[in-house]
Amino acid sequence: MTDQDSVNFFRDDEVVNDPYPYFEHLRARCPVTREPHHDVVMVTGYEEAVQIYNDHGTFSSCNSVTGPFPGFPVPLEGDDVSELITRHRSELPMSDQLPTLDPPVHTNHRALLMRLITPKRLKDNEGAMWQIADGLLDSYLAGGRGDFIRDFAGPFTMLVIADLLGVPEDDRSEFRARLQRSEPGEPGIGSTGEEAMEHTPLEFLYGRFTTYLEDRRRRPREDVLTGLAAATFPDGHSPEIADVVRVAANLFAAGQETTVRLLSSALRTLAERPDLQRLLRAERGRIPAFVEESLRTESPVKGDFRLSRTATTVGGADLPAGTTVMLVNSAANRDPRQFADPAAFDIERPNARRHIAFGRGVHSCPGAPLARAEARVAIERLLDRTTDIRVSEQQHGPADDRRYNYVPTFILRGLTELHLEFDVPTVDGSGPSTTEKEKR
Repeated sequence: MTDQDSVNFFRDDEVVNDPYPYFEHLRARCPVTREPHHDVVMVTGYEEAVQIYNDHGTFSSCNSVTGPFPGFPVPLEGDDVSELITRHRSELPMSDQLPTLDPPVHTNHRALLMRLITPKRLKDNEGAMWQIADGLLDSYLAGGRGDFIRDFAGPFTMLVIADLLGVPEDDRSEFRARLQRSEPGEPGIGSTGEEAMEHTPLEFLYGRFTTYLEDRRRRPREDVLTGLAAATFPDGHSPEIADVVRVAANLFAAGQETTVRLLSSALRTLAERPDLQRLLRAERGRIPAFVEESLRTESPVKGDFRLSRTATTVGGADLPAGTTVMLVNSAANRDPRQFADPAAFDIERPNARRHIAFGRGVHSCPGAPLARAEARVAIERLLDRTTDIRVSEQQHGPADDRRYNYVPTFILRGLTELHLEFDVPTVDGSGPSTTEKEKR
């Protein structure tokens, strides 16, 4: 039996595959408690996490993706470290990325991003999702089995975001080749923390989008990239090309990685739960609720970090200025004070959508509508085009002794591979439902 008090969440492999007993142990001690190895205050309570997410005045996001590594460049001393954060934040890794910015800089850059993913653009993008899904399923389903992450979820999410941002079709195969991870567990474009410092395919994205946007500013066309190049800050002034490139690259990287994790956890549940699979095949209107409960039970992001500017109190715990805080979304989404029987997957759960898998406050994920749409489309087309989906026992073991591997990071939560087997309708049998496809 594991001694939970000795667990090093940021280093120990044992909490990668199943972090939930550790989170429950921390919450039982206190929903806001300091772990002993890296001096990080772990926030495992729902209300406490929401409080911090909504208080961007007290808590800076400068360390949101790095947490305790490599630490702040200078000692954080005094009752108010706001000036130190302002002076030294550029020395932190990924300091130019949207998740690490604080208002008012964050306000301008987020507004720029929201001009790129307008409701109209999302609606147009969803039309392309169905075609992208079908094109990939043609090959994925042909063999009757395959790695769902490598052969469908990864390329699907990449191609969807490429379409959203207007990447020319002739370039998309190169994007897929350059940005898809080649080995299970290899850091991808959404890697964070220490991995991101050592491995950054963002350079490829920066280079490509810089070329695209400089060209569109010189020679505007009737395309999405031209709209991207012409986007302005709320006050009407044009941002530097580098600002737009960073926003586009962040959406491309973070949106792809987290949605892959959402899709894989959802498909694992479907493949492990024939009862749920039968229900969704019969009642497609339940897919959105299934997606929300998937997000709650297996949040793609385990947690987010903040740095307290001044001394404050959260959940009865005193936090000095300069405290590194981890908002553990995965734990907060299983807080029994908020969600009854939290470890159970309940598609009927009335408050499932209150989860914080997408965060809260000014940094809530702007791509949440996109991720939800991608999950709904992917699941619906998989159900349309199969009659049964199962976990491969050859790859993952029998039902009573499954073997799964998870991404080895302290931020992301997701499988490195998911091997599925499936049955497809016979040519002379009842074919897959085409009703929705014909409507589109």
